[in-house]
Amino acid sequence: MLKGIAAGLVAGALWGLVFVAPRMVGGLSPVDFTAGRFLSYGVFSLALMVIIRRAVWPTRQQAFAALGMSVLGFTGYYLLLVLAIRDAGTEVPSLIIGTIPLWMMLLGKPVGLRWGALLPGLLLTLLGLGLMMQATQSADTDLDATAGGLGFWRGVACAVVAMALWTAFGLLNAAWLKKHPEVNATTWANWLGVATGLGALLLWLTTGTDAKVLLGQPDIALAAMLCIATGIGSAWLATILWNIASQRLSASLCGQLIVSETLFALLYSFMWDNHWPSLLQALACLLFVAGIFASIRAHR
Repeated sequence: MLKGIAAGLVAGALWGLVFVAPRMVGGLSPVDFTAGRFLSYGVFSLALMVIIRRAVWPTRQQAFAALGMSVLGFTGYYLLLVLAIRDAGTEVPSLIIGTIPLWMMLLGKPVGLRWGALLPGLLLTLLGLGLMMQATQSADTDLDATAGGLGFWRGVACAVVAMALWTAFGLLNAAWLKKHPEVNATTWANWLGVATGLGALLLWLTTGTDAKVLLGQPDIALAAMLCIATGIGSAWLATILWNIASQRLSASLCGQLIVSETLFALLYSFMWDNHWPSLLQALACLLFVAGIFASIRAHR
C-alpha cells in the first residue's frame, strides 16, 4: 500500500508540473510548447517499442482508437490548458482541472448511490472555485486586463473545455481497456504516446512557429528541456506510476490521490511567483480539497 501511495503522489507531482512549465518559457507559444512536449512523449514511446523486441504493435482499429484518445487526453486537452494558463494564470485552471474526479464520479455514478449524498462535495468544490476566481482577480495575478478582464474569462472557458475533454478521455479510455483486456497498460501508454506524437507534429506543422524563428528564441534551450521533461516525466512516467498506484490501491484511495495533482500545481505556482497564498486563496484550496474528499467519501 505504501508503494502504491508513493507512486500516486509522485504521479500527481509530475502532473502538477505541466501547469507551471508554460509560464517558465514566455517566448514560446502555446502551440509550440504543446507540440514540443508531446513530440518528446511520442519519440520516447516509439523508441521503446523499437528497442523492445517483444513489443506489441496495434492493429488498424486499435491505432485509430489511440489517435482519437490522444486528442481528447493529450494534444487537445493540453493545448487548451496552456491557453487557459496564459489568460487566467495557474491557480484557477488548476482548480477547474482538479474537479475531473468529481465529474467522472457523477457521470459514472453507481446505481445504488443517491444524488443527495454527492451534493455537499459539489457545493464545497464550487464555493472553492468561486473564492479562488475572486482572489485571483482581486490580486491581478497573471491576468490579461485588456477588454475589461475578458482575457481571464476566456482562460476560464478554455480550462472548462479542457476539463470536459479529459473527463471524456478518462471515461472512454477506461471503457476501451475493459473491452480489450489483452492490451496491457504499458503497451496502451506507448500506443497513445506514438499517436500523440503524430498529432503534435501535425499541430506544429499547421499552426506552429517556423523552425528558424523557433530556434532563434533566446530561451530555446530551456524550452527544449522543459518539453522533454514534461513529455517523458509528466506524460510517460506519470502514466506508468499511476498504473502502479491503480494496481495496488482501491479505486477510492486512488481518487483521493488525484487531489495531489491540484495541490502540487498550486504549490509550484506559488513557488514560481515567489509568494505565499493569500488567506482567501488558502481557504479556497481547503474548500476545494474538502469538496473532493466529501464526494469520494460519499461515493465509497
